[in-house]
Order: sequence, then C-alpha cells, then structure tokens
Amino acid sequence: MDVIVKKSRIHGKGVFTTRDFEKGEIVLKWDTSSELTKEQVKKLAKKDRDFVTYLNGKYILMKSPEKYVNHSCEANTTAKNQCDIARRYIKKSEEITSDYSEESVPSLNMKCNCGSKSCRGVINLIDK
Repeated sequence: MDVIVKKSRIHGKGVFTTRDFEKGEIVLKWDTSSELTKEQVKKLAKKDRDFVTYLNGKYILMKSPEKYVNHSCEANTTAKNQCDIARRYIKKSEEITSDYSEESVPSLNMKCNCGSKSCRGVINLIDK
C-alpha cells in the first residue's frame, strides 16, 4: 500500500504517503461499499457521522484509510471519481489532505486545525 495511517498534527489520525506522488496521480481509491440511508446516518454516534460523505445521491460510510484523510484549506488532493487525486507533487511521508468544503459531508460544522497560511478557521456545509 502507498499510504499508512498514523498520528496527525492536524487532528487525531491522518493518512501519510509511503512514496512520492506526481500531480494528477491517484493517491487513494475509496471503498464506497458501506451505503447508508439518511435515517441510518441520523442514528450513528457523532464520532461515526464524521466519516459519512454524500456521493452521487447516496450516503457512504468511509472506511480506512480514506476516512482518516484530514481537512486542509490548502489541500494536496482533490476528490474526483471516488478517489483522492494529487493536486501537486506530494513527497514521501507527507500527510494527505483534502478540502472538505469541496465535498458533501452531511452536517459538517467544525473548527479548522490545518494551520495553513490561508486557513478559513471554520468549515460549514448545509445538511443534505
């Protein structure tokens, strides 16, 4: 595997590369097999709801390692076709980040801990 999950300076656990990635390269392919109904999402514990995304009209409970990709206002990947794609060259051991505001994360309302120069401070999305 080209990534590992370990402690992150951004938040809890994060996903880190075990090799270099070129711009445009697929860093992660998501496992989207855990589909949930809106009612099932509402019944999840808060900590588990943090790992739900809304994709193509379906609620998906993200699995490891993709569920540990942390947010950054200066993300090094972008979400496309159920993958995280490198926005730029990513060097070995770098943490993989995504801009959650580009995705459909139900009920997202969180303080940003990314530490980037262009940090927005808070990420809010309207519930689907």
